[in-house]
Amino acid sequence: MDYAKGKTGIAGKGKKDAGDHKVRVTCPSSHTGAHDLFLKFWSTQPVPQLGDEVPAEDGPIEPSRPGEEVRQEPYPLPKEFQWSIVDLNDPNQLKEVYELLSLNYVEDKDATFRFQYTAEFLQWALQPPGYHKEWHVGVRVASNKKLVGFISGVPITLRIRSNIVKASEINYLCVHKKLRSKRLTPVLIKEVTRQCHLKGIFQAIYTVGMLLPTPVSTCRYYHRSLNIPKLVDTKFTYVPRNQTLARMIRLQKVPSSTHLALREMTESDIEQVADLYDRYMKRFDMVPLMTVEEIRHQFLSGLGRGDMVKGRREGQVIWSYVVEAPSTRRITDFFTFYSLPSTIIDNPKHNLLEAAYLFYYASETAFASDSEEDVERDLKKRLTDLIGDALVIANEASFDVFNVLTLMDNVAFLNDLKFGAGDGMLNFYLYNWRTAPLAGVKAIGGREAGRGVGVVML
Repeated sequence: MDYAKGKTGIAGKGKKDAGDHKVRVTCPSSHTGAHDLFLKFWSTQPVPQLGDEVPAEDGPIEPSRPGEEVRQEPYPLPKEFQWSIVDLNDPNQLKEVYELLSLNYVEDKDATFRFQYTAEFLQWALQPPGYHKEWHVGVRVASNKKLVGFISGVPITLRIRSNIVKASEINYLCVHKKLRSKRLTPVLIKEVTRQCHLKGIFQAIYTVGMLLPTPVSTCRYYHRSLNIPKLVDTKFTYVPRNQTLARMIRLQKVPSSTHLALREMTESDIEQVADLYDRYMKRFDMVPLMTVEEIRHQFLSGLGRGDMVKGRREGQVIWSYVVEAPSTRRITDFFTFYSLPSTIIDNPKHNLLEAAYLFYYASETAFASDSEEDVERDLKKRLTDLIGDALVIANEASFDVFNVLTLMDNVAFLNDLKFGAGDGMLNFYLYNWRTAPLAGVKAIGGREAGRGVGVVML
């Protein structure tokens, strides 16, 4: 927490908890010795080390290298394993990744919930415009070719304060539970790093629930309960001591209709949405710069198949809505959220937790006044209405819970929309880049909480 406030570096062990917050990289083992080895690995990498002083200037830790100086051969694996570039266009290989993650990815501390990435989600997340198939790195058992390890990267252009950085977004590091003593995690990280270097990319962004050297920001997850009986049944949440279940349901009831004149985002909206996104995201210190093509992919390519039934389509990953001024046909606001369910382990009544996660949004209200005080007051009200309507849409689509992080302008609407704080943190990391801490869960250096981070990791 002191690091999040910009006071110091941090040390200690984080926790992974899929029930309370999302985690992007699994520790090779929960055993203390393995954790210490993992931290030792990071001490050899070009990342800010725990306890380092806040840098005076932003910039790379190590210089970029020409292609001929990059290691050309894959890193060695134990003899019983072999490398595999995973082709997500092959349905069989896509299924292998889906099954590996579904059975071995992040669980909460009580082994109650485990993220369940669908095939549609993985294609949406891992095949944006300009993706490199070589950055989808797998490890197979040499004898039977079974996929037992995976890590991915996708290209991303980041603006970090005033610097434009071509980077990779590293995600979905997973090793089969039975093989975590084989120390495959560091070599997977080194191999995907090598693949990025071969493409001339020497910086990366990644998020982890556990503590590594050294977060550039730390955010907290907040949850808005929608299906309270199910959340209580699965122990995702509890009835407060001073309430009954019936009163809790009544207090958390979501309106039956939206406040604003919403409609689904369409192809014809993309140019306007991209312009609004670009202008709005200037409010934050670290953001992805997206082309019109990338906006189209992120907001429209995961809309699913067929007609919408009870708020969702078959295979739908993303929900994207706009507000249009009737007189000018101008897009004044938009919001998006995505679906990431979790398997509920060993519950006799429920097997899937349907969770929605707030993605990107923007509003012209941010530019409606010259007075910063007026802008912040009016924007808070507008975002409360806008994200309140996202809750209505999510509830109609039978989501059980709606999750947000303390990034962007999210802090403004948390209380009014009855979000509750999760008990876990999500740490944001930059590889081979130094910058002062960014405001996440707490304000830092005159920047309000959340305003340092405008990156939503999938």
